[in-house]
Amino acid sequence: MVNNMTEDFFYTVGTNGSAEFKDRGSKFLALSFPIESVAGFKQALEQVKKEHPKANHHCFAYRLGLDGNSFRVSDDGEPSGTAGKPILGQIDSKQLTNTLVVVVRYFGGTLLGVPGLINAYKSVAAMVLQTTPIVQKPIEVAYTLQFDYTQMNDVMQVLRQCNANILEKEMTLFCRLRVGIQKSRISEVLYKLGNIQGVEAEKH
Repeated sequence: MVNNMTEDFFYTVGTNGSAEFKDRGSKFLALSFPIESVAGFKQALEQVKKEHPKANHHCFAYRLGLDGNSFRVSDDGEPSGTAGKPILGQIDSKQLTNTLVVVVRYFGGTLLGVPGLINAYKSVAAMVLQTTPIVQKPIEVAYTLQFDYTQMNDVMQVLRQCNANILEKEMTLFCRLRVGIQKSRISEVLYKLGNIQGVEAEKH
């Protein structure tokens, strides 16, 4: 899926974006969102539907994750293959992931036909992705760390130094942290944690 991606990074949209395209009275409004999960996608789509309740169609495509297998397209009542696939094609042509594009259509009274629809959805998706900043993010690998409470400061210091993300915390006498470690820094982090007595690190 992501061909020019270096092993340690992926590309996604940095912020929400919007673009508009008109054809024979129909208005197509494309909205892009960075998403981390299917739950994030559902939330964003719900928000768009609330903001555009009178639109005739809310078509979308998203891609999630790094293996290329997590994606979804919807034509939302448009002829099959005329909306979701062209939108996804634009996400893929920029080699993005963790990205959602929703296109809201207000029908203008004139039928555009299949080629016209494909062109409209493709064009507006391309426009929104051209105007939204693309960011490079480090690929993270999740690890679970277990250690005694007395080691907390030492462990946190290593995680801070190496820009690791804390995903979940369980703090009792024995601590459990789920952390995201940048792929390029895993050996460095594990080496430093290995120097702290009694820290166990397990990859997910």
